[in-house]
Amino acid sequence: MAGKRKIKCRNCRELFKADARNRGRQEYCSKPPCRAASKAMSQRRWLAQPQNRSYFRDAENAARVRSWQRAHPGYWRQTARYRGRTLQDSCRGQVIEQTQDIARLALQETLREQGPVLLGLIATLTDSPLQEDMVAASRRLLQLGQDILGGRRGNAHQTGAAP
Repeated sequence: MAGKRKIKCRNCRELFKADARNRGRQEYCSKPPCRAASKAMSQRRWLAQPQNRSYFRDAENAARVRSWQRAHPGYWRQTARYRGRTLQDSCRGQVIEQTQDIARLALQETLREQGPVLLGLIATLTDSPLQEDMVAASRRLLQLGQDILGGRRGNAHQTGAAP
């Protein structure tokens, strides 16, 4: 039977049954390393042709790509790779003790227990939910807070004893 004929893979040299639709052309089996070798060989063959040697390098094709990118702004955001990407790492939720009245807690205690509120505030101040922007702003705010608590920034009137 013609459909039962096996051929030898050009990469792994094992016998395999070619797909009936590609029987005369299929030279590689379906194993992942062999498929990669097939693609590499196909690309080498394509790039060996004189009209394709500068396909990705010349100014004409660069202009073609730029004009397509201008006509399709944000096309890369529609791919599954970018749709599933999170903007920042997941944070563990912090349980707020219900036994204490939050309004009576000191500012430091409230901020320590309200992580999500603080993240939202920083994102609002930076006008960006990106983690890199929030980290930079957080570092500036932390330094400012430490300076205020250490009495180093324009709060000399707060360093004295209370009347």
